[in-house]
Amino acid sequence: MKIRTLSYIRFLLLLSNAIFYGCAFGSVTVPTAKRGLLDLRQETFDEQVALNGEWEFYWQRLLRPNDRVDSPGVLVEFPFMWRNYVLNGKRLPGFGYASYRLTVLLPKKRKELRVSMPDAYTAYRLFVNGKQVAANGKVGTTPERFIPHWQYQAFDVDNNMDTLHLILQIANFVHNKGGIKKPIYIGEKTAVELGRQQSVAIDLILTGCLFMGGLFFLGLYLLGNRDKAILLFSLYSIVYCYRIIGIDNYVLHTIMPNLDWFITVRLEYTSLFLGIGLFGLYTRYLYPEDVSKKVVETISLMCFSFTAASIFLSPAFFTQLINPFLVIMLFCIVYTPYVYFKAYQKKRPGAVYALASSAAVMSVFTITLLHYWSFIPQMQGLSFIGYIGFFFLQSLVLSHKVSFELKKARQQAEQGLKAKSEFLSTMSHEIRTPLNSVIGLSHLLLRNDPREDQVKQFDVMLFSANHLLTIVNDILDYNKIEAGKVSFEHIDMDLAGIADNVIAGLKADAENKHIALNLEIDPDLREHVLGDPTRTFQVLSNLVHNAIKFTIKGSVSVSIKIISRTEKYLNLKMEVRDTGIGISAEDQKIIFQRFTQADSSTSRSFGGTGLGLAICKRILELQGATLHLISKEGEGSVFYFNQIFERSLNAVKQNNPDVLLPSPKEKPLQDIAILLVEDNPMNVLVAQNFLTAWGAVVDVAVNGQEALNAIDLNRHKLVLMDLQMPLMDGYESARTMRANGVTIPIIALTANLPDEIEEDVRQAGLNDVVTKPFLPDELFKKIMRCLSDNSADV
Repeated sequence: MKIRTLSYIRFLLLLSNAIFYGCAFGSVTVPTAKRGLLDLRQETFDEQVALNGEWEFYWQRLLRPNDRVDSPGVLVEFPFMWRNYVLNGKRLPGFGYASYRLTVLLPKKRKELRVSMPDAYTAYRLFVNGKQVAANGKVGTTPERFIPHWQYQAFDVDNNMDTLHLILQIANFVHNKGGIKKPIYIGEKTAVELGRQQSVAIDLILTGCLFMGGLFFLGLYLLGNRDKAILLFSLYSIVYCYRIIGIDNYVLHTIMPNLDWFITVRLEYTSLFLGIGLFGLYTRYLYPEDVSKKVVETISLMCFSFTAASIFLSPAFFTQLINPFLVIMLFCIVYTPYVYFKAYQKKRPGAVYALASSAAVMSVFTITLLHYWSFIPQMQGLSFIGYIGFFFLQSLVLSHKVSFELKKARQQAEQGLKAKSEFLSTMSHEIRTPLNSVIGLSHLLLRNDPREDQVKQFDVMLFSANHLLTIVNDILDYNKIEAGKVSFEHIDMDLAGIADNVIAGLKADAENKHIALNLEIDPDLREHVLGDPTRTFQVLSNLVHNAIKFTIKGSVSVSIKIISRTEKYLNLKMEVRDTGIGISAEDQKIIFQRFTQADSSTSRSFGGTGLGLAICKRILELQGATLHLISKEGEGSVFYFNQIFERSLNAVKQNNPDVLLPSPKEKPLQDIAILLVEDNPMNVLVAQNFLTAWGAVVDVAVNGQEALNAIDLNRHKLVLMDLQMPLMDGYESARTMRANGVTIPIIALTANLPDEIEEDVRQAGLNDVVTKPFLPDELFKKIMRCLSDNSADV
């Protein structure tokens, strides 16, 4: 690992050297000033020319155009910073003032020329041939007479002038540096103007990209994904965009020329120090397992300390921090790509983009440092490409990170839903199994001529058990709807018959409350339609049951009307109207939410889970219909929906007419041997009592293996098989029976819902399913149907 690290650092250094030497050797030789004179008479000005070379320098003098100069100034290499320069045996301070002088010879015949001025530390005035042509701030000999300012300046050269006498006055009493660091350029006017426009455009575009990108990620953090890496990158982007628009070309100063220098210089240094600190923290939270926490915390602490200094201390002090801070930047140039390289090796999310972005930012920082040290020009185009590449790739890193987190969250949610579904299924089975005994024994006791007082008690017990079963069914139904596991049949159904069955089933409830229960069917509805009769029955039954529950006196009316009819479709309106307690306007907004009732207090007068209406609404929505409500508190409610059904071409064929439950004296299963496979003693007792009451002979096996050993094809005519048993479950036992040539009917007894086990039942060769807790008539009908079908096959 150490060898890889050393090789990686060596590669970065070689790349930096390549950039430097490529720029150095690629440069073109240009004329320079000698002893205060620059001869440009042979220049074509196809490229801008820097007025560099030997200028005359006058310390502590502000020369004016008409001043007599008794002795020539000291020759210095322009651009020239006077701080720490040794003059007459003394080292010059940063504070002070001075003048620079140069004579430029121009060709008499030339294109129109323009001179562009850089910033100077920290105020200047430029005279050409005795006339002031450019200025920044106010030049003075004392701090009281001095005002600092930085702003881009340019001026045109008179075509009649072939000689330019330049005097540049510079004063500084606020910055640790003094003098001028960047060259003055002269070139063809259109080229200089175009170059400036291009520079401004690049800075504005890049600033806009960084600022809007920062706002986007800040919004992403605030409105959803509270990932600290996203927050830090957004803050870094917003802070660092000032580095683009507020320095070098000083576009912001051009847009807002009256900006105070003391504010802008603090923003310049703060944006640099704070930006690097934020980026260090961003890298830590982006790949926390691959970064040294101590290293990042040290860098960030230093950056934030420098930031505090640039805010609270004077510019003369905090501007001296730039050189030690460049050491931190150099370290970051090497360390950040190293972290990304480690993340890439360990296949972290988005690490490939992070590694690519490190190459982009390394090139930008290298160009910035080399330009700061005056080794290369600004190279704004390459910096622009590097910045765009860096921020685009970092955006991909964060996008990939967010996508990864969302995928992870989705997987966790799916696992949670699966766990919830499995839990509900298990609880359903565990609740239904004892309910089967309660309901079954209640029916048996009611058939044994109990006393009148016992009948009432058994009825209450049976009602409570059925109510608990309804709650379990509602919860499971809503769970399936949420999971998207509801499928709808498209078969013939008799809507009028379904409505009749709903009314017949709930008539006793209405009579117990002395409520009239009415049904009105459109007389023109004489045909069947195609749809799901089970779900339609469920919706109507829930709505009517709900209306009865919340009606104290009066009536509940059900109506089915034809709205329109075409050759292929029927548009029907189904309505349930009651004279109950009604629903307030406020409660109508939440009445269709799950686990919600109009009266949700713990002392509410009406029971229920609050799932009935939510289930009805979702079932109808999945079929393209909408459940509507009209209600007024204290006057009742109307629930209605319009649903379009496809008209049935054929009437329903009743292959198996309804089988009526036999009376206690009848023995329809006389001497028919049935093998009952069940491990729960109470369920054995219930089923055995029903079967023997109908005349059957019952043999019992407590698991699937015992059933295989006990079955006798010469004796047994039918098998009732529980599906969940120890040693061998009902599925395996049934499959083995079929493989052994057993052809008699096998009916599953299960606490699972039929549609949950439909495929497993089919593959196991089971003929039918009876769901626990079962009603006597359901069990009897399915036994008789299977025996009838089997005898017909024989």
